[in-house]
Amino acid sequence: MASARVPLDEQQVTEAGPLGKKRTLPALHPERAQDRCFVPYKPPPEEASPAEVEEFLERATFITEDLEWLLALPHDKFWCQVVFDESLQRCLDSYLHHAPRGLDLAALPSSQAVADTQRSIHRAVFLTFLRMATHKESKESFITPAVFGEIIYENFLFDIPKILDLCVLFGKGNSQLLHKMIQNIFTQQPSYYSDLDETVPTVLQVFDTILDKCGLQCEGAAAMEPMKLSAHKQPTAMTMSQQDLADLILYLCDSTTTIHAFLDIFPAACSSFYSHGFISRLTSFYETAVPDLEKAVRKRNFDDKSLQDDLWKRLSHSCRKMVETTHLLLHHTCLQPILEGDETRTSYLLQGVESAWDSVGRRKPQSQRKTSSPLSSNQGAVGGATAAAASGGFKAPEVREPEGAGGAVCPVSGAELESLLSCIRDLLPDLGEGFLLACLQEYDYNSELVINNILEDRLAPNLDKLDRAMPRPVKEELPSVLNNRSNVFDDDEFDVFRRDQVDMSRIWKGRRKGGSAKELLNDKQHIEDQRARYQAYETVVDEVVIEPGDDAAAYDLDYDDEYDDTYDMNQVGANDLDGDTLLNRRPFTVPQALRKGNKVEEEEEGEEEDQFVQDPAVLRERAEARRAAMQQRKGIRPERPSNVVGRPKGQGQTTETFLDRRKKEANKSRVSNHNRRTMADRKRNKGMIPS
Repeated sequence: MASARVPLDEQQVTEAGPLGKKRTLPALHPERAQDRCFVPYKPPPEEASPAEVEEFLERATFITEDLEWLLALPHDKFWCQVVFDESLQRCLDSYLHHAPRGLDLAALPSSQAVADTQRSIHRAVFLTFLRMATHKESKESFITPAVFGEIIYENFLFDIPKILDLCVLFGKGNSQLLHKMIQNIFTQQPSYYSDLDETVPTVLQVFDTILDKCGLQCEGAAAMEPMKLSAHKQPTAMTMSQQDLADLILYLCDSTTTIHAFLDIFPAACSSFYSHGFISRLTSFYETAVPDLEKAVRKRNFDDKSLQDDLWKRLSHSCRKMVETTHLLLHHTCLQPILEGDETRTSYLLQGVESAWDSVGRRKPQSQRKTSSPLSSNQGAVGGATAAAASGGFKAPEVREPEGAGGAVCPVSGAELESLLSCIRDLLPDLGEGFLLACLQEYDYNSELVINNILEDRLAPNLDKLDRAMPRPVKEELPSVLNNRSNVFDDDEFDVFRRDQVDMSRIWKGRRKGGSAKELLNDKQHIEDQRARYQAYETVVDEVVIEPGDDAAAYDLDYDDEYDDTYDMNQVGANDLDGDTLLNRRPFTVPQALRKGNKVEEEEEGEEEDQFVQDPAVLRERAEARRAAMQQRKGIRPERPSNVVGRPKGQGQTTETFLDRRKKEANKSRVSNHNRRTMADRKRNKGMIPS
């Protein structure tokens, strides 16, 4: 057994050998590693077919169980397995290479089982790397720091690419643990700093590769090189294939996200990136490549619109990460030394700024020269110089004196206030807008004074008590007056607040241009418009006045025998249920005085009585004609007449006759009592009729 309080690299263990004979071995020995095969990782399938999902779940379960078994081993067994088991390193490397990143998680299948399994393996891999980066677990379980650094470096347990992948995969929510983990790796093995210096040019080569693929050339040292003849044939972002453009943007997004995650978690690496001119190369790349890529994504016709949206989202994400990376480098390499160093020599900076103004023949506005005290003048120089250096000569807006008592009214407009906030946040991105607003209000909206007091840590006591990450207060929007108003003219034809179109011909300013009042009163057009309506009632004339000279025959109103007797024979109330019906009464007859001849009337009544009962054959013909006309209108093909009689016996029958007879035989039981055969068969089957 290993002795207590002895580092693992110095321990000796005694255990049984293959033949059962005891032997003494170092605690870290290849023969102490157990024979266990760790399978490599594969990402979740993009198309969630049942077979692929089952394969992923099975493989991920194997990896999770193996890593949990590894984490449960004691200290010496764990390090033997980590150092001498190559399959374990291949498994961990495969996860770092193929595990989905932040923007890739949205494309994973929506299966809950897949999400839970991916979460389990993600946690197991992180805990494994965390234990691998710890050289001391307890007072009894530890490794000598120098030996630990040699073990992880010589066995490639950690390298710069692995550390970059660890930051981008596990940085969200685990930044503090990752910072301690990476800090311990670089502390115990300083050789990683030299590896980082050698890696930065390779990282810069990423941007050169993207520019070359787009047929572009970055300004600076590379622009002095002669352009190759093949560069003219190089495809651009607008001419390359959609797949190449998608791969290029994915490559840019992955690279920028990884670099930002590494610098954010391990700020000590910012000095290495800054020393290689990373800021200038990154800004030059941004100005050269980003406009072409944005134009290609916006204006090209994509077969799949979802691909275009995804590429635009990734390109926007890349732009944001490049800007945030620049802020990190400026903060940790330029501003942080000032914050941690001695007191800033404000007078020296003030003289430098004033000499710079004089050298270009420009003077500061008179309002900015007037300061309340020498202290505020000196303090303002620091913020002005730093703001001009960071924003390329940004000129802060002129601050107006407050109008009113005690600064109750904001002395600057909304646009000027946003400009002041933007100027300060460019230098101090970690501060919240709410805190900056309070500082501006305290120092009369003098951005230079605010920046200097923050850098010198000379804020007023009431500002020191505030949270520096305090967000901007949300301004409550007042309800719209138009939505809450009540008016008798709401929703009328002239309500411009609720109507998009209004009849402008009915709207005029002042007196309407038209005729005089006399012409308006003499206008009887409305009477003419109503005349036709009332003429419809002029159908009854009680009296006709005959003027002298008129033809009286035209107004002869004597009795006219052309009387319409269509409804005279209708027996109104003939179907009433009472006993005294009209049918029992005497039929209506024309008075004798109005008859012209009895004989003619009797003949007409006889004809009507003869036609009261019509011939059924005629009725059938009429019905058949109506049915045929209706079928013809509807486009229905008339049925073929049935013929079951057929030809005389011995002359053969046609197919139509056989079909008609079969149809009649099959359907004759539907009418009358032709179902006797069926009933007879039924009785016979039940034994009621002897067969």
